[in-house]
Amino acid sequence: SVHTALKKTSDSCQKILNLREFEGNHKVEDACEIYARAANMFKMAKNWSAAGNAFCQAARLHMQLQNKLDSATSFVDAGNAYKKADPQEAINCLNQAIDIYTDMGRFTIAAKHHITIAEVYEAELVDIEKAIAHYEQAADYYKGEESNSSANKCLLKVGHYSAQLELYPKAIEIYEQVAMNTMDNPLLKYNAKEYFFKASLCHFIVDELNAKLAIEKYEEMFPAFSDSRELKLLKKLLDAHEEQNSEAFTEAVKEFDSVSRLDQWLTTMLLRIKKTIQGDAGDLK
Repeated sequence: SVHTALKKTSDSCQKILNLREFEGNHKVEDACEIYARAANMFKMAKNWSAAGNAFCQAARLHMQLQNKLDSATSFVDAGNAYKKADPQEAINCLNQAIDIYTDMGRFTIAAKHHITIAEVYEAELVDIEKAIAHYEQAADYYKGEESNSSANKCLLKVGHYSAQLELYPKAIEIYEQVAMNTMDNPLLKYNAKEYFFKASLCHFIVDELNAKLAIEKYEEMFPAFSDSRELKLLKKLLDAHEEQNSEAFTEAVKEFDSVSRLDQWLTTMLLRIKKTIQGDAGDLK
């Protein structure tokens, strides 16, 4: 059975590691191999913490042998196992892998693992500020490697969460930057209007006049924005806001929503704008 096999593997590991003549590299190599075997058996038994721990031990021994790449791979395996049982430990292991990859100049793979850490902070530990920091680091590494579309994906996550946390200047800067990165690309320019729309909403929450000026600037920069449904909605919302007319505001939102469904983020931002209308009930009904 798996459990008997695990017991045997664990015992063999201990025997090798208890040997005094540890200077012999082949002893350490044997121990690495046995830890890896043990880790895979723990995985089969769905004992994720034990699997993570065994991969971690293998990673440290690989480091002792100066097998940097094997060490990083084992830390990643450890992180993936721990993700299912101990998110914080998963992050610790992935950070150790990242240190090795950046030291070796492997920035694209380091960026990928920063995204994994960001996702753990998003979904498991619900620490959005830390998720933002890891998405930013990933974006930086991708930019350095000229992987602009991967960098933009990470930046959009940063923009999304920054706006949620009411860090509007930061969100605006990111949405403008990504919009400008995409508007000259024939395959991506359709998305640019969405990013200019999101930047406009962030401006609008901060200040109505700011929003008007920003929208004019975006129309000049990207003429296709002028014909978009997003811009028509923004203009109706600005008029309704100027007149302090909650009903007109809601009507414009409903009309837009009937054609393109509003997601949670857009709904949140529109509600924040609507709340700045005097006497507003704070909903979009």
